[in-house]
Amino acid sequence: MAIRTLLWRGLDAPRMEIVHVESLDHARGTQIGITYELRWKLDGAVLELTMDGGRGIRVELGDADFFDLHHSAFFNSLPVARDGLLTEGAAAREYTMRFVRVPELTAEPAWQRYEPLGNRVVRYRSSGYQADITFDADGFVTLYQDYLERVG
Repeated sequence: MAIRTLLWRGLDAPRMEIVHVESLDHARGTQIGITYELRWKLDGAVLELTMDGGRGIRVELGDADFFDLHHSAFFNSLPVARDGLLTEGAAAREYTMRFVRVPELTAEPAWQRYEPLGNRVVRYRSSGYQADITFDADGFVTLYQDYLERVG
C-alpha cells in the first residue's frame, strides 16, 4: 500500500481529522475539535494518544479485534479493508473493539457489527446506534452518514 494522507470533516459538529496511512497497522493522525486537539499513532497492537500536547495514554489491543477511536473515520476502515467487506457476497461480521473515548481518553470494550449492503456501503451498528458508511475502492471511509465526510 502506498502512503496516503486522508482528511475528514465533521458533519454534525465542527471537527477535522487528518491521517497519514502507511498500512492498515501503521498510521498516525490528528483530530481537532472545538475544545481539544488529539494526536494518535497506531503501531500494530498499540495505540498511543496525546491530548492537547500533554495528557496521553497508551492502549494495547489485547483480545479485541480492532481499535476504534471516537470521532475517527479511519478506524471504521480497518475491519472493512482487512476482512474484505466490500467484496461481492461478503457476509456481515461482528467484532469486539477496543474503543477509546475522546476527549476523555478512556478505553473500553465495545461490540460492533458491519453489514455489507453493496455499492461500497456498509451498515454499522453498535449499542443501539446505526449508520450507513460509504467507502472508496481501498476500503477507506468517504461518507459516514450524518457524521463525517472525507474532503481529501
